[in-house]
Amino acid sequence: MSDQNKPARPRVGVVGLGAMGLGMARSLRAAGYDVGVHDLRPETAADFAREGGTAFGTCGELAAAVDVLVGVVVNAAQVETVLFGAEGAADRLRPGAVFVMCSTVDPGWSAALEGRLAERGVLYLDAPISGGAARAAAGELTMMTSGSTEAYALADPVLEAMSSTVYRLGEHAGLGSKVKIVNQLLAGVHIAAAAEAMALGIKAGVPAEALYEVITHSAGNSWMFENRMAHVLDGDYTPLSAVDIFVKDLGLVLDAARPERFPLPLAATAHQMFLQASASGLGAEDDSAVIKIFPGVDLPKPVEA
Repeated sequence: MSDQNKPARPRVGVVGLGAMGLGMARSLRAAGYDVGVHDLRPETAADFAREGGTAFGTCGELAAAVDVLVGVVVNAAQVETVLFGAEGAADRLRPGAVFVMCSTVDPGWSAALEGRLAERGVLYLDAPISGGAARAAAGELTMMTSGSTEAYALADPVLEAMSSTVYRLGEHAGLGSKVKIVNQLLAGVHIAAAAEAMALGIKAGVPAEALYEVITHSAGNSWMFENRMAHVLDGDYTPLSAVDIFVKDLGLVLDAARPERFPLPLAATAHQMFLQASASGLGAEDDSAVIKIFPGVDLPKPVEA
Protein backbone atom coordinates (compact mmCIF):
# COMPACT_ATOMS: atom_id res chain seq x y z
CA MET A 1 0.00 0.00 0.00
CA SER A 2 1.40 3.41 -0.94
CA ASP A 3 1.73 6.13 1.67
CA GLN A 4 -0.90 8.07 -0.23
CA ASN A 5 -3.45 5.28 0.18
CA LYS A 6 -2.74 4.50 3.83
CA PRO A 7 -5.49 5.51 6.26
CA ALA A 8 -4.75 8.65 8.26
CA ARG A 9 -3.40 8.03 11.73
CA PRO A 10 -6.18 8.72 14.28
CA ARG A 11 -5.86 11.67 16.62
CA VAL A 12 -5.55 10.35 20.20
CA GLY A 13 -6.38 11.71 23.63
CA VAL A 14 -5.76 10.27 27.09
CA VAL A 15 -7.81 11.22 30.15
CA GLY A 16 -6.17 10.36 33.47
CA LEU A 17 -2.42 10.65 33.93
CA GLY A 18 -1.88 8.42 36.93
CA ALA A 19 0.78 5.73 37.06
CA MET A 20 -0.84 3.82 34.19
CA GLY A 21 -2.29 6.64 32.10
CA LEU A 22 0.91 8.67 32.02
CA GLY A 23 2.88 5.65 30.85
CA MET A 24 0.28 4.91 28.17
CA ALA A 25 0.36 8.51 26.93
CA ARG A 26 4.15 8.35 26.76
CA SER A 27 4.09 5.04 24.88
CA LEU A 28 1.72 6.60 22.34
CA ARG A 29 4.10 9.54 21.94
CA ALA A 30 6.98 7.11 21.45
CA ALA A 31 4.95 5.42 18.70
CA GLY A 32 4.71 8.74 16.87
CA TYR A 33 1.25 9.93 17.91
CA ASP A 34 0.50 13.57 18.67
CA VAL A 35 -1.17 12.93 22.03
CA GLY A 36 -3.62 15.24 23.76
CA VAL A 37 -4.18 14.81 27.50
CA HIS A 38 -6.38 15.97 30.35
CA ASP A 39 -5.95 15.37 34.06
CA LEU A 40 -7.56 16.79 37.19
CA ARG A 41 -4.07 17.97 38.12
CA PRO A 42 -3.29 20.67 35.54
CA GLU A 43 0.40 20.60 36.45
CA THR A 44 0.61 16.91 35.45
CA ALA A 45 -0.93 17.61 32.05
CA ALA A 46 1.37 20.63 31.65
CA ASP A 47 4.42 18.48 32.41
CA PHE A 48 3.35 16.05 29.69
CA ALA A 49 2.84 18.93 27.27
CA ARG A 50 6.42 20.00 27.89
CA GLU A 51 7.49 16.52 26.75
CA GLY A 52 5.79 17.13 23.42
CA GLY A 53 2.09 16.42 23.97
CA THR A 54 -0.83 18.84 24.17
CA ALA A 55 -2.69 19.64 27.41
CA PHE A 56 -6.42 20.43 27.38
CA GLY A 57 -8.30 22.20 30.16
CA THR A 58 -11.41 20.00 30.08
CA CYS A 59 -12.46 16.53 28.94
CA GLY A 60 -14.83 18.12 26.44
CA GLU A 61 -12.14 20.21 24.80
CA LEU A 62 -9.92 17.15 24.45
CA ALA A 63 -12.77 15.01 23.12
CA ALA A 64 -13.59 17.52 20.38
CA ALA A 65 -10.00 17.33 19.10
CA VAL A 66 -9.53 13.56 18.83
CA ASP A 67 -10.75 10.44 17.04
CA VAL A 68 -9.88 8.00 19.82
CA LEU A 69 -10.26 8.99 23.48
CA VAL A 70 -8.65 6.65 26.02
CA GLY A 71 -10.00 6.82 29.58
CA VAL A 72 -7.60 5.66 32.29
CA VAL A 73 -9.39 6.63 35.49
CA VAL A 74 -10.01 4.71 38.70
CA ASN A 75 -13.62 3.58 38.60
CA ALA A 76 -17.04 3.79 36.94
CA ALA A 77 -17.97 6.96 38.82
CA GLN A 78 -14.93 8.73 37.38
CA VAL A 79 -15.74 7.44 33.88
CA GLU A 80 -19.24 8.89 34.32
CA THR A 81 -17.70 12.26 35.17
CA VAL A 82 -15.32 12.12 32.22
CA LEU A 83 -18.16 11.38 29.80
CA PHE A 84 -21.29 12.95 31.24
CA GLY A 85 -20.14 15.45 33.87
CA ALA A 86 -19.86 19.20 33.43
CA GLU A 87 -17.81 19.84 30.27
CA GLY A 88 -17.75 16.08 29.70
CA ALA A 89 -16.61 14.21 26.62
CA ALA A 90 -19.71 12.31 25.46
CA ASP A 91 -21.39 15.24 23.71
CA ARG A 92 -18.13 16.58 22.24
CA LEU A 93 -16.85 13.39 20.62
CA ARG A 94 -17.66 13.42 16.92
CA PRO A 95 -19.96 10.72 15.52
CA GLY A 96 -17.82 7.70 14.68
CA ALA A 97 -15.15 8.49 17.29
CA VAL A 98 -14.18 5.77 19.77
CA PHE A 99 -14.07 5.90 23.55
CA VAL A 100 -11.65 3.26 24.92
CA MET A 101 -12.48 2.51 28.56
CA CYS A 102 -9.51 1.03 30.47
CA SER A 103 -10.87 1.09 34.04
CA THR A 104 -11.88 -1.93 36.12
CA VAL A 105 -15.68 -1.72 36.36
CA ASP A 106 -18.82 -3.79 36.70
CA PRO A 107 -19.27 -5.69 33.40
CA GLY A 108 -22.99 -4.91 33.28
CA TRP A 109 -22.30 -1.21 33.64
CA SER A 110 -19.76 -1.39 30.82
CA ALA A 111 -22.22 -3.19 28.55
CA ALA A 112 -24.83 -0.50 29.23
CA LEU A 113 -22.30 2.26 28.51
CA GLU A 114 -21.89 0.92 24.98
CA GLY A 115 -25.57 1.61 24.35
CA ARG A 116 -25.52 5.05 25.97
CA LEU A 117 -22.66 6.15 23.73
CA ALA A 118 -24.23 4.57 20.64
CA GLU A 119 -27.21 6.91 21.11
CA ARG A 120 -24.75 9.75 20.48
CA GLY A 121 -23.13 8.02 17.51
CA VAL A 122 -19.96 7.27 19.51
CA LEU A 123 -18.26 3.87 19.32
CA TYR A 124 -17.02 2.11 22.43
CA LEU A 125 -14.38 -0.43 23.41
CA ASP A 126 -14.48 -2.18 26.76
CA ALA A 127 -10.70 -2.42 27.27
CA PRO A 128 -9.40 -3.06 30.79
CA ILE A 129 -5.63 -3.29 31.14
CA SER A 130 -3.05 -5.23 33.09
CA GLY A 131 0.72 -5.05 33.42
CA GLY A 132 1.69 -2.26 35.78
CA ALA A 133 3.22 1.18 35.35
CA ALA A 134 6.53 0.02 33.87
CA ARG A 135 4.85 -1.99 31.13
CA ALA A 136 2.46 0.88 30.45
CA ALA A 137 5.39 3.20 29.82
CA ALA A 138 7.03 0.61 27.56
CA GLY A 139 3.86 0.02 25.53
CA GLU A 140 3.73 -3.57 26.74
CA LEU A 141 0.35 -3.81 28.47
CA THR A 142 -2.11 -6.67 28.18
CA MET A 143 -5.51 -5.39 27.03
CA MET A 144 -8.72 -7.41 27.52
CA THR A 145 -11.07 -5.92 24.96
CA SER A 146 -14.53 -6.34 23.50
CA GLY A 147 -16.55 -4.19 21.14
CA SER A 148 -17.75 -3.69 17.60
CA THR A 149 -15.80 -4.26 14.42
CA GLU A 150 -16.19 -0.55 13.63
CA ALA A 151 -14.62 0.47 16.94
CA TYR A 152 -11.65 -1.85 16.41
CA ALA A 153 -11.16 -0.57 12.86
CA LEU A 154 -10.37 2.91 14.16
CA ALA A 155 -8.76 2.07 17.50
CA ASP A 156 -6.60 -0.96 16.61
CA PRO A 157 -3.37 0.97 15.88
CA VAL A 158 -3.79 2.90 19.12
CA LEU A 159 -4.29 -0.31 21.11
CA GLU A 160 -1.23 -1.86 19.48
CA ALA A 161 0.91 1.17 20.39
CA MET A 162 -0.02 0.81 24.07
CA SER A 163 0.28 -2.94 24.45
CA SER A 164 2.16 -6.12 23.67
CA THR A 165 -1.03 -8.18 23.53
CA VAL A 166 -4.60 -7.17 22.66
CA TYR A 167 -7.19 -9.86 23.32
CA ARG A 168 -10.38 -9.43 21.27
CA LEU A 169 -12.96 -11.27 23.34
CA GLY A 170 -16.26 -10.44 21.66
CA GLU A 171 -18.31 -8.08 19.56
CA HIS A 172 -20.13 -6.44 22.48
CA ALA A 173 -18.88 -4.61 25.54
CA GLY A 174 -18.76 -6.45 28.85
CA LEU A 175 -16.62 -9.49 28.07
CA GLY A 176 -13.40 -7.53 28.49
CA SER A 177 -14.53 -6.41 31.93
CA LYS A 178 -15.58 -9.93 32.88
CA VAL A 179 -12.10 -11.25 32.12
CA LYS A 180 -10.55 -8.34 34.06
CA ILE A 181 -12.73 -9.22 37.06
CA VAL A 182 -11.33 -12.77 37.01
CA ASN A 183 -7.80 -11.37 36.69
CA GLN A 184 -8.36 -9.09 39.69
CA LEU A 185 -9.63 -12.00 41.74
CA LEU A 186 -6.31 -13.74 41.15
CA ALA A 187 -4.22 -10.60 41.60
CA GLY A 188 -5.86 -9.66 44.89
CA VAL A 189 -5.67 -13.18 46.31
CA HIS A 190 -2.03 -13.53 45.23
CA ILE A 191 -1.03 -10.23 46.89
CA ALA A 192 -2.85 -11.18 50.10
CA ALA A 193 -1.27 -14.66 50.11
CA ALA A 194 2.18 -13.22 49.37
CA ALA A 195 1.84 -10.78 52.27
CA GLU A 196 0.68 -13.56 54.61
CA ALA A 197 3.58 -15.81 53.61
CA MET A 198 6.18 -13.07 53.95
CA ALA A 199 4.78 -11.99 57.32
CA LEU A 200 4.85 -15.57 58.63
CA GLY A 201 8.45 -16.08 57.54
CA ILE A 202 9.64 -12.82 59.11
CA LYS A 203 7.72 -13.55 62.32
CA ALA A 204 9.36 -17.00 62.44
CA GLY A 205 12.80 -15.40 62.31
CA VAL A 206 13.74 -15.90 58.66
CA PRO A 207 15.65 -12.88 57.27
CA ALA A 208 13.34 -11.13 54.82
CA GLU A 209 15.95 -10.96 52.05
CA ALA A 210 16.73 -14.68 52.33
CA LEU A 211 13.05 -15.59 52.32
CA TYR A 212 12.44 -13.50 49.21
CA GLU A 213 15.44 -15.03 47.43
CA VAL A 214 14.36 -18.61 48.13
CA ILE A 215 10.66 -18.17 47.33
CA THR A 216 11.32 -16.35 44.06
CA HIS A 217 13.34 -19.37 42.95
CA SER A 218 10.89 -21.99 44.20
CA ALA A 219 7.52 -23.45 43.24
CA GLY A 220 5.64 -21.17 45.62
CA ASN A 221 6.60 -18.05 43.70
CA SER A 222 4.10 -15.88 41.85
CA TRP A 223 4.44 -12.71 39.81
CA MET A 224 2.71 -10.80 42.60
CA PHE A 225 5.01 -12.22 45.28
CA GLU A 226 8.09 -11.31 43.27
CA ASN A 227 6.83 -7.82 42.41
CA ARG A 228 5.05 -6.72 45.57
CA MET A 229 7.28 -8.28 48.21
CA ALA A 230 10.19 -6.37 46.63
CA HIS A 231 8.36 -3.24 47.83
CA VAL A 232 8.23 -4.73 51.32
CA LEU A 233 11.97 -5.46 51.26
CA ASP A 234 12.60 -1.83 50.34
CA GLY A 235 10.20 -0.58 53.01
CA ASP A 236 8.71 1.54 50.22
CA TYR A 237 4.92 1.74 50.14
CA THR A 238 4.70 4.53 47.59
CA PRO A 239 1.47 3.60 45.78
CA LEU A 240 1.76 2.18 42.29
CA SER A 241 -1.53 0.39 42.92
CA ALA A 242 -3.08 1.34 46.24
CA VAL A 243 -4.74 -0.79 48.93
CA ASP A 244 -8.05 0.93 48.18
CA ILE A 245 -7.86 -0.20 44.55
CA PHE A 246 -8.21 -3.78 45.74
CA VAL A 247 -10.94 -2.83 48.19
CA LYS A 248 -12.81 -1.68 45.07
CA ASP A 249 -11.74 -4.42 42.67
CA LEU A 250 -12.32 -7.38 44.98
CA GLY A 251 -15.66 -5.78 45.88
CA LEU A 252 -16.52 -5.87 42.16
CA VAL A 253 -15.43 -9.51 42.03
CA LEU A 254 -17.79 -10.41 44.86
CA ASP A 255 -20.60 -8.36 43.33
CA ALA A 256 -20.19 -10.15 40.00
CA ALA A 257 -20.40 -13.58 41.64
CA ARG A 258 -23.44 -12.84 43.80
CA PRO A 259 -26.12 -13.06 41.06
CA GLU A 260 -24.59 -16.37 39.99
CA ARG A 261 -24.75 -17.66 43.58
CA PHE A 262 -21.10 -18.52 43.07
CA PRO A 263 -18.99 -18.93 46.24
CA LEU A 264 -15.65 -17.09 46.38
CA PRO A 265 -14.10 -17.96 49.76
CA LEU A 266 -10.54 -16.92 48.88
CA ALA A 267 -11.59 -13.64 47.23
CA ALA A 268 -13.83 -12.83 50.20
CA THR A 269 -10.99 -13.39 52.67
CA ALA A 270 -8.56 -11.30 50.61
CA HIS A 271 -11.18 -8.53 50.41
CA GLN A 272 -11.46 -8.51 54.19
CA MET A 273 -7.68 -8.21 54.47
CA PHE A 274 -7.60 -5.16 52.21
CA LEU A 275 -10.60 -3.69 54.04
CA GLN A 276 -8.75 -4.14 57.33
CA ALA A 277 -5.69 -2.41 55.91
CA SER A 278 -7.81 0.45 54.59
CA ALA A 279 -9.65 0.82 57.90
CA SER A 280 -6.24 1.02 59.60
CA GLY A 281 -5.35 4.10 57.56
CA LEU A 282 -3.35 2.32 54.85
CA GLY A 283 -5.80 2.80 51.98
CA ALA A 284 -3.62 5.24 50.03
CA GLU A 285 -0.43 3.17 50.44
CA ASP A 286 0.83 0.60 47.93
CA ASP A 287 -1.28 -2.57 47.96
CA SER A 288 1.71 -4.48 49.40
CA ALA A 289 0.98 -2.55 52.63
CA VAL A 290 -1.68 -5.18 53.34
CA ILE A 291 1.23 -6.99 55.06
CA LYS A 292 1.00 -4.39 57.83
CA ILE A 293 -2.21 -5.91 59.20
CA PHE A 294 -0.26 -8.79 60.74
CA PRO A 295 0.73 -8.04 64.36
CA GLY A 296 4.21 -8.33 65.80
CA VAL A 297 6.07 -8.48 62.48
CA ASP A 298 9.28 -6.45 62.27
CA LEU A 299 9.09 -5.32 58.66
CA PRO A 300 12.11 -3.97 56.76
CA LYS A 301 12.67 -0.25 57.09
CA PRO A 302 13.29 2.14 54.17
CA VAL A 303 16.91 2.41 53.14
CA GLU A 304 18.21 5.88 53.98
CA ALA A 305 19.77 7.77 51.09
